[in-house]
Amino acid sequence: MDPSTRRCDEDKCGRSYINVDAAISKNTSRAAAAAIARDGAGNFQGASVLIIQGITDPESMEAIAWREGLALASDLAVRRFRLSCDNFSVVRNIKGGSMGAYGHIVQEINARAGAFVSSEFVHEGRASNVDAHVLARSSVYCEIGRKVWLLSPLEGVCNSVSRVINQ
Repeated sequence: MDPSTRRCDEDKCGRSYINVDAAISKNTSRAAAAAIARDGAGNFQGASVLIIQGITDPESMEAIAWREGLALASDLAVRRFRLSCDNFSVVRNIKGGSMGAYGHIVQEINARAGAFVSSEFVHEGRASNVDAHVLARSSVYCEIGRKVWLLSPLEGVCNSVSRVINQ
């Protein structure tokens, strides 16, 4: 077979899997958007969390978590990735280009996605993003700003591979 026509197995070509989630404090107006990246074998590649003040709408925070996932992909210089979360409405709005309450965030996500060779946006159940959920929930009371981990996973977080990536 001619090498130029051979289909490349995406996992062997550097596809990353990025799970995102958001958490909102019930006691303050702080919120956190977390992203965790793994390679096709489930190995940790990086994690990031954005802690902000003043957003209390869960769907808006989930959209911000998607944007944080794109920022992490850019930080890691990945070219191909699959980004997922457990909020179906946000996934539907991103795929459909919705202009609802967080339409400006959806526009930014779709514009930034064009900078990558391959980006796939999918909905997955809560069981597939345990680490992103734990990171978001545990960061909601941290100092406002963005934190990134690139070399090794956080202690107590990023310890599970909650789904078989090579399905």
